[in-house]
Amino acid sequence: MSAADATSTKSPAVSVIIPARNEENSLAVCLHSVLEQRDVEFEVIVVDDASTDRTGEIARSFPGVRVLESTPLQPGFTGKCNALACGAAQAHGRWLLFTDADTVHLPGSLAASLREAQEYQAALLSYSPAQEVHGFWEKAVMPVVFAELAHTYRTEDVNDAGSPGAAANGQYLLITREAYERVGGHAAVIRSLLEDVDLARKVKQSGQKIRFRFGGDRVRARMYRSFAQLREGWTKNLALLFESPLRLALFRGAEVILIAGGAALAVVAAVRHEPPLAVAGAVVAAAVYSQFLRRIRSAHFAWDANLLALLGLPVFVSLLLASQLSHKRGSVTWKGRTYGAASHNGRSALDVRTSNPASQARGGDAAAPGRI
Repeated sequence: MSAADATSTKSPAVSVIIPARNEENSLAVCLHSVLEQRDVEFEVIVVDDASTDRTGEIARSFPGVRVLESTPLQPGFTGKCNALACGAAQAHGRWLLFTDADTVHLPGSLAASLREAQEYQAALLSYSPAQEVHGFWEKAVMPVVFAELAHTYRTEDVNDAGSPGAAANGQYLLITREAYERVGGHAAVIRSLLEDVDLARKVKQSGQKIRFRFGGDRVRARMYRSFAQLREGWTKNLALLFESPLRLALFRGAEVILIAGGAALAVVAAVRHEPPLAVAGAVVAAAVYSQFLRRIRSAHFAWDANLLALLGLPVFVSLLLASQLSHKRGSVTWKGRTYGAASHNGRSALDVRTSNPASQARGGDAAAPGRI
């Protein structure tokens, strides 16, 4: 069995809920991959989050897909949470799959993820998708970011019921309706810019089991399609993802200096026929780079992206600093919306403005979607 008939009175096993704000470049591929799922009854709901492009039109062109308009945002609410809450309120499934419009779901992944959640008795199952990267900047920067995420949100800690560690990736988050409602759903994290992690934390704190892992065998995603998008997206998120962005920037900046400085010292010393200095510089650069490469390889990117990641390391440092500064100033932007203040783990997002009159006319007057 596949997608449930829109007129059916039978409750589907899963409600697939896709929040979409200006996603005309990726939504069709996402919906094709979802609708081709088999061996499980499901419904598909797209929540149009005040899009100003063809997102709504594309969603409505797929038979059986329910398209909802996101309700007007209240001051301090984040757009993605608001859209997800709207979708969940209209969903009929016993399980809810929240997934982003830029994801592609591999054949059989929905049924397999449901079996996996049941096998591990997880109330919440989340995958970190395989990340598609194209072009120099995506290949250079994305492995650095995801290597840090893998180090910070270790799956063995997240999956350990005795550990307080919690994490989820909003690109693929499957949760039982019972667990979702028990913790208050997205209404409980409606002011968060890091709603996936905060929701996972609430589920784990409620005593329910969560499971989180790299899910390249189930789903893939391309988060950004230009350096401008990449810079804006990570500027929005990095300060919230890491406990001490400034300390991390200091450590990674030192890493850049040691690798580049050691290599430069080795070259200069060799030219000047000073073997001891040349060897010392080469040893320092090689040792630090070896540790860096070992960390990068944990992020599951192809070899060419792993090699380019060294050039992405100083960019990552600059993005960390820019993110910290933007949140401190209350000037974080994403998809035409500006946040007056960051929101994560209980802090409010205030004074949110929109720079797009068209979205304002459709009710988009506060906040914006957040994602890892």
